[in-house]
Amino acid sequence: MIEFAVHDAVAEVVLNAPAKLNALDEAALRELDAAYVEATRLADTGEVRALVLRGEGRAFCAGRDISGVDPREDDVLGYLGGLVEPLLQRIAGIPVPTFAIAHGACLGVGLGLLIASDIVYVADTAKIGSPFANLGATLDSGGHALFVERLGAHRTMDLIVTGRLMSGSEAVASGLFSRAFPADEVTDAAWQAARAAAAGPTLAFTASKRLVAALRDERLGLWASMAEENRAQAALCETSDYREGFAAFQQKRTPVFTGRD
Repeated sequence: MIEFAVHDAVAEVVLNAPAKLNALDEAALRELDAAYVEATRLADTGEVRALVLRGEGRAFCAGRDISGVDPREDDVLGYLGGLVEPLLQRIAGIPVPTFAIAHGACLGVGLGLLIASDIVYVADTAKIGSPFANLGATLDSGGHALFVERLGAHRTMDLIVTGRLMSGSEAVASGLFSRAFPADEVTDAAWQAARAAAAGPTLAFTASKRLVAALRDERLGLWASMAEENRAQAALCETSDYREGFAAFQQKRTPVFTGRD
């Protein structure tokens, strides 16, 4: 179900079970985790400098595959806490910019995959929300944190209780994700951005990624975040990409970054 390849320093992870809208069972989550383990290894060696996550077919990911789940014997904590949460942490921790392409249904763990990615390009017709009341279940995979932070408590509860799904355009306009595109353009837009990122100053991107994560997770204030920025900038000035960027600016040419120290 999970496909992995590398194209010109961009890793591609594909959810390829279109008949079930790329819903994920335990085996698929383990496959997906293995793909990100390999992507992280290649990122550490410099062979991968960006990543694209996408889904085949009509949907990005409709959430958990519950087609064979007996609710009387369901190990929810094993699935969510033992498999989903560690996977999302691994996705968030990969040391290169990560792009996700959202189209069709983006629900449950599918929404979590988007939350864990750095940059999310969304088809304007995508469907995002919390339709789980019909199952007697609730939003998971980080959805509460995302919605409350970006939408506020009242709009979050409205989405949960009504089960209304936001369009991709509405989700981006509400500040949930990066940019919205017509459905037939979103994949090309994401790949263009990923290829540009892969040719960029990878260590500088990684430094910003770590700072953004600290601002989100540790709630750094202005002066604490400024101090972190200063330290990151001081470390970057020792890298070849920093020197190349300055030289290219002074020589009025396009920089050629290697992504290495």
